[in-house]
Amino acid sequence: MPEFIPPQLATLQGEPPEGAEWLHELKFDGYRMICHLSNGQVRFWSRNKKDWTHKFPRLGKAIKELPLRNAILDGEVVAVDEKGRASFQRLQQGLKLGDANFILHFFDLIYLNDLNLTRTPLIERKRVLAELLESVPKKSPLRYSDHVTGNGLKFFKQACQYGIEGIVSKLADSPYESTRSRSWIKVKCIKRQEFVIAGYTISDKGFPGFGALVLAVYDKGKLIYAGRAGTGFSIQQRLDLRKKLDQNIRSSSPIAVLPKDPGLKNVVWVTPKLVGEVAFTEWTDDGSVRHPSFQGLREDKKPKDVVREEPS
Repeated sequence: MPEFIPPQLATLQGEPPEGAEWLHELKFDGYRMICHLSNGQVRFWSRNKKDWTHKFPRLGKAIKELPLRNAILDGEVVAVDEKGRASFQRLQQGLKLGDANFILHFFDLIYLNDLNLTRTPLIERKRVLAELLESVPKKSPLRYSDHVTGNGLKFFKQACQYGIEGIVSKLADSPYESTRSRSWIKVKCIKRQEFVIAGYTISDKGFPGFGALVLAVYDKGKLIYAGRAGTGFSIQQRLDLRKKLDQNIRSSSPIAVLPKDPGLKNVVWVTPKLVGEVAFTEWTDDGSVRHPSFQGLREDKKPKDVVREEPS
């Protein structure tokens, strides 16, 4: 049984694919986890191989109760709001308090009882996964991520109407590939992605912590300016982020070329070690984001992996 299998990643696209050969699932707004069960022990791996087992004791206990000897499952840990929708901000808050209100949606089964299933068609992997989770009690935090076959555009529109982040479309007969693949397609209802935090501005309105975060993405190894995010923070978030950022202060900008933006005159630059998720309305012609709103830190993402996401 391998210690770690890198997760399969989806390619961003403007519209969902059509055809009966595609399965369509909801895109969850949480933390992707590769879950290992081996000889009664559970481990949670983030997508970049960080051991997050200590963060999810309740979820780990629930996995131990599954009728399995050993397995590797792929899923997403989420926290939900009053309407039952996944909320990344609630997930961030919950990580400080424990996983009592977290839900784990499983959408793939990679390894089962000494059998490597990566070459098994997705539709078969999901069939076995659904059977394994049938016996889970209703109060369990574990869920099976169901799908619809075909009707991708209709499913996508309904997901957007319910305020869900988007959908993921997958080829039914595809194997599990530990790379970004076109056999998995993601389509987002709103524009939202990760950004590297390159610095912060001091607030001229008296906000605690900072005024705005300086956002950037990598392009061919260079850090490129992507705008400033000044909304979406609670007061406590501003104070907590300021403490983390001040540990990485540097004298010069890490961004390759700075635009002529008056708002960048009084920036405190930091070494680009932190990654934040930001929602926004659109990209401007000069490569900045419009109306950005901070959603939370992404500890499961490496800064060097953060690039501008554009539909292919």
